[in-house]
Amino acid sequence: MSSDIACKPARNAGVAMILAAAAFLSACQVRPLYSESSGVVEKLSAVGFSEASSRVEQQVRNRLIFLASRGAGEAVNPQYRVEMHATSSVASTLLQESDDTSKAGRVTVNVAYTLSATTDGHVIKAGSRQVTSLVDFPEQEFAKQRAIRDAENRAADQAAEFVGADIAAALSR
Repeated sequence: MSSDIACKPARNAGVAMILAAAAFLSACQVRPLYSESSGVVEKLSAVGFSEASSRVEQQVRNRLIFLASRGAGEAVNPQYRVEMHATSSVASTLLQESDDTSKAGRVTVNVAYTLSATTDGHVIKAGSRQVTSLVDFPEQEFAKQRAIRDAENRAADQAAEFVGADIAAALSR
């Protein structure tokens, strides 16, 4: 009987913790980022992007336009504007000391962006994203340049995905 009395407060505390957790979790509201009720899809289709000044920046821009418009093309009269700047760098990682050449490397794409309203220029979100893509360097120079370009494209597309998600999150608020 004494063990039954000792277990009762522990049982009551456990029930109280379960009820508190249920009350806490019921206050949380989770909804999909691109839900119809949030209006994010319409806001994303009204985003314009700055002109590109490099090939990598053009790759990021093209992917962002595709993501924002769901493949419908660039907004004619954008309500929001994204100014962005993308850079790319290549670094060798595995140096073969016998002939002083590298067999592998990494390509890093950095994208800095600012999302603002076109009506008043109010900055909604500013940030940057960095993506690294690994690459093997073939011995032929043309193949090496093509491998670097492919790695830049992969990194640029992934960076655009991250920037696009940042923009969607900012517009959903």
